[in-house]
Amino acid sequence: MKKILILHTGGTIAMSEDKNGAVAPGKENPLNQFKNPFGADYELVIENIFNIPSPHMDPANMLVLQQRIIKAYENENIGGVVITHGTDTLEETAYFLDLTIPFKLPIVLTGAMRSANEIGSDGLYNFKTAILTAASPEAKGMGVLVVMNDEIHTARYVTKTHTTNVATFRTPTFGPIGLILRDEVRFFEKLLRHRSVLLDHVVDHVYLFKAYAGMDPELLEIALNEQTNGVVIEALGAGNLPPKVLPVIEKLLAKKIPVVLVSRSFNGIAQDVYAYPGGGVQLKQMGVTFCHGLNGQKARIKLLVGLSAGLSGDELADFVSDAVS
Repeated sequence: MKKILILHTGGTIAMSEDKNGAVAPGKENPLNQFKNPFGADYELVIENIFNIPSPHMDPANMLVLQQRIIKAYENENIGGVVITHGTDTLEETAYFLDLTIPFKLPIVLTGAMRSANEIGSDGLYNFKTAILTAASPEAKGMGVLVVMNDEIHTARYVTKTHTTNVATFRTPTFGPIGLILRDEVRFFEKLLRHRSVLLDHVVDHVYLFKAYAGMDPELLEIALNEQTNGVVIEALGAGNLPPKVLPVIEKLLAKKIPVVLVSRSFNGIAQDVYAYPGGGVQLKQMGVTFCHGLNGQKARIKLLVGLSAGLSGDELADFVSDAVS
């Protein structure tokens, strides 16, 4: 019998709709009524570690999850982990765990776009397929996974793409690495190399900004203070910024505050292509780190994890820039 640790954290999958159509957490997680459909094949160890909406999740809570999983792996003979989570920040929690858990235990996150008592609720089905995936021998060594709507995605690249559609989670450019075919888990791709770091704390004041046409420098100046540990910017196109913000970036770098650049575009990666003022060539020469292939929220998580692990200078830049490690 394979033991699967279930960690409920809340989110829409744990909420119900009231008579007015408003969705909110209740005193009891509806998933606690879930009847194990797998019989003697799997033992489900269920814990309600949080019961919070997705926007309430933060890196401190992510660290609690990471430490609970490490403890279970070392002392409780578990064969896999399923985490139920709100969808708004699910990809960030998944990637945090992907970066900070050093062993090959299958870990799967899932959620729902419709609450437990709505017509067409997707929560129980996603929960079941997540358990199947976590119990699959093929999931070992695949990194942290996100399973929803019969698709298996890597934590590294998956993102929420629609506010309400049950098929909201997509992996731009690459697509899912596997599918659920009825009750069969099928992987079609292998994970590229994987690097993780162990943490016992997380830093704060790592900021994410989004560039726009005519971006004012005053916005970035908010980060010019002693508390700031790092800055991520979703840049224009292939990795370019309005020239008005360059003096502020120079000041941030002079204060040894790492500045990381990704593209705000849905597909593709940030590169140092253009040599005009504010172009990627100039930004890279200034000392800005280009993060290849991650979106803004994932790059922020990676920078936060690197800083929390004590990385700095070239070592931090190498860790953050390489999205395949």
